[in-house]
Order: sequence, then structure tokens, then C-alpha cells
Amino acid sequence: MDEMEGKYNSYRSPLTSRYASKEMQYNFSEMKKFSTWRKLWYYLAKAQQSLGLNITDEQLQEMEANLTSIDFELASREERRCRHDVMAHVHTFAACCPKAAPVIHLGATSCYVGDNTDLICLRDGLDLLLPKVARCIDKLGRFASQYRDLPTLGFTHFQPAQLTTVGKRACMWMGDLVMDLKNLERARSDLRFRGVKGTTGTQASFLALFKNDHQKVEELDRRVTELAGFSQWVLKDSPVAFSPMSFCLF
Repeated sequence: MDEMEGKYNSYRSPLTSRYASKEMQYNFSEMKKFSTWRKLWYYLAKAQQSLGLNITDEQLQEMEANLTSIDFELASREERRCRHDVMAHVHTFAACCPKAAPVIHLGATSCYVGDNTDLICLRDGLDLLLPKVARCIDKLGRFASQYRDLPTLGFTHFQPAQLTTVGKRACMWMGDLVMDLKNLERARSDLRFRGVKGTTGTQASFLALFKNDHQKVEELDRRVTELAGFSQWVLKDSPVAFSPMSFCLF
């Protein structure tokens, strides 16, 4: 089977093949997903070092230098071996960061990288979408102004109804988009980072690392949230998996 035949013998989403921009396709790609996992492990180690854990600059530099050098074939073999996607990528990251291996994913749970990466991709996707919706509204506004006096026949129930103008109809479409824009802006501003929560949301693993220093654990949460580009994070009693409500934005 040649490459062209293979292309048409496996499922392809029309969202990717027909509608999504290259930027949006990358935003939900495996490279974006797994390189973000590595960034989150780097952020965690960097914040842990700043709060006194024994993590060296050399280990951090090694992690930072390998954020995108992902061996997907090795990750696939590791997942078949250990049957765990996150641990497969921990081992794959450790293979190219041998000095940093002991501090990768230190104290964290799978949802630290899984859920936080989903939130980052949602945020970045909204940041791609918002200016496009705004530009569409702007163009429709100019179109409506240009054709505000051009008569057209309005329809209802697929039947001719009465005269209206092209500009009036465009304003109605624009009104829907303005509401969409407001909803997207609200969803964007309401997004909260899951942060650093440990295995069942108790943060017990981080309390153990910091010798029961609650202030350091809370500061760890704040610093990792800031490194990831968020200003808000969820309450410290977050469950092991982030609430599905966070992904029901619309």
C-alpha cells in the first residue's frame, strides 16, 4: 500500500482535513501534547528547586534542552511494556535526560501533566480563535454598512415573507457572533489551572517532599501556575482528575 492509498484507508476527521488551520491542528497535535508534558515536568522541577529541594541547575538545563526532542518510537515501545502512557513518556524523557531522571515527575500524578496540558491547549486554542471571531465581526460590520440600503426578500419557513435589507440580515448574523465572542471571552477568563495536586488531590506527596511545610506546598502550586502562564488555579481539594465541567466551556 503506497502513501496515498494509506491516507484514504484510515479515519480522518473533517475538523482537521477540511476546517482547522495549521495553527489549530498543531495546538491539538501529539507534539504539542507531549512537549507540553515535558514543559510541565520542567516547571515542576524548577519550582521545587526554588523552594529548597535538591535539584541541580545541571538537571534543569538538561530537561530544558530536551523539551521537544521526543522519540515517539521509544515512547510507543515503553507504553507497550508498562501499559501506562504517562510513565512511558517519563521513561522516554529520562532516556535523553539521564541526569534529571530522578527528579522528573517528582511527587506528581498523571493528571498533573494530562489535565494541565488539556487546559493549556484549551487556552491556546481560544487565543487562536478569539481574534478570528473579532475579525469576522469587523468585516461583517463593514459589509452591513456598505449594503444597509440594498433591499432583499426575507423568507420564513422557506416561504417569501417581506422585504428587508442585506445590511439588516448581516447585522443579525453579526449579533450571533458578538454573543459567541462574549461566551468565548468568558470561557477564556474563567479557565483555571489545575496546578500541583498529588495523587488524589490531597497534596500528601508534596507535603512529604517538603517535610509537612504547608506554606511551601501552596507556594509550589502558585509558582507552577505562574510558570504555565495562568493567574488562577483551582482549590487545593481538587480531585485526582480535573472536573469535567472545566471542559464543558460552551
